[in-house]
Amino acid sequence: MSDEKTIGQSLLGFQSALRQDGESLESFITETYSGKWMGDALYHAMAIRTTFVNALHNFLTDYGLFNMERVLLSPVTDPLAHDIEHIPSISYKGHVYRGTHSMIYSKFLACFNKNMKGIFVDSPNIRLELESATGKQRGKYLIDFSQMDIEVRRNRNIRLEEYYGNPDKVTSILREDMETALHFFEDLITRSVKTIVEKNGDDLKALGVALEEPRPPFPRYRKDEVDKKFGASGYEKKLGREAKSQFFWITGLPRENYDLIYPYLKADGSKIRLTDVTSDMVYNYDICVQSLQRDTGCFGDAYEIGSGAIREWLYEPIIERLLDNNIIRARPRISRGSIENIEELDGYGPFLMAAALKDEKGNFLFPETFGGGIGIERTLFALCKGPKITKVDDVTLFGKNPDSHPLYLF
Repeated sequence: MSDEKTIGQSLLGFQSALRQDGESLESFITETYSGKWMGDALYHAMAIRTTFVNALHNFLTDYGLFNMERVLLSPVTDPLAHDIEHIPSISYKGHVYRGTHSMIYSKFLACFNKNMKGIFVDSPNIRLELESATGKQRGKYLIDFSQMDIEVRRNRNIRLEEYYGNPDKVTSILREDMETALHFFEDLITRSVKTIVEKNGDDLKALGVALEEPRPPFPRYRKDEVDKKFGASGYEKKLGREAKSQFFWITGLPRENYDLIYPYLKADGSKIRLTDVTSDMVYNYDICVQSLQRDTGCFGDAYEIGSGAIREWLYEPIIERLLDNNIIRARPRISRGSIENIEELDGYGPFLMAAALKDEKGNFLFPETFGGGIGIERTLFALCKGPKITKVDDVTLFGKNPDSHPLYLF
């Protein structure tokens, strides 16, 4: 028998605790939920959110990307490089499926068709973030949230032979594509923010914040230089003071297994040591945002609102990165269309079989892409934080902030 409480038992205990503190369930719901639902701050935040999401959709469809379905359950999901409590899962038809931390692997597979320019989806994300170790309200985390996920084909046709044998050419192409990716997301943010400025001036004023129309290119900071100057944590806020811009980039962050590091594999079968990897070799990017206070003209704290990268695309580096990040335990042994050690690969077997597929000429079918995800609630919070908005709960109807409540009622 499971030791876990039923939701009814949990609610009973929660209600009892409220009574002991001289409160009631009614007063808690009124103060925490219905009062917020009826308040002006959330009303104005939702108006801005609606404009923002619609503007993102309009830009992406005008760019020629296709909208894809949401994937909430899969045998495999984004393993993530930061700590979370565990991966939520569900048993169905005798199999265990994971709730999606993000749709990262689904996005790659959705770009198999060479005629497709790319895809986007306002995707669900479930990340059971650890509570603040000190009990401090961090303000920016949600355990379930929505993210505009985007993936764009690069179509460079770089094969393993060039990866090994012509690093100058490959590096030149990757740097060009890195610029393309950054410009793409800058244009996306610029158009979306411009639409908010045009349509939601009264809402911004009511929240006590202002928006500057972004002027690309945004300031850029390489992660290894940031570490030397500000340390390895808490650097976003410090960079914001230096950037003097509501939007700025941090690039080259050694992180996820699918964010491209080049060169990583060597022709002799060896690999570069992670301690020798510099930001110039990591083709990824974080975009950060800070609010602008209307009364003072000063910036608020800066927050990372979206991450992306040029992706690993060749089968061999994909496998080695998964191994080196301790995500799979063994290399897949593929023979006659089957994976002999599929059990060792946990849920990654089907994905890796897809990554191994080749056309009739022996070319891998796995797409070359760049992409990223922009957190909707995180962006809204970062833009609107000020006298009326102090934590991410304030811009959500049902936000589940790990630092706010022991039990979520809705």
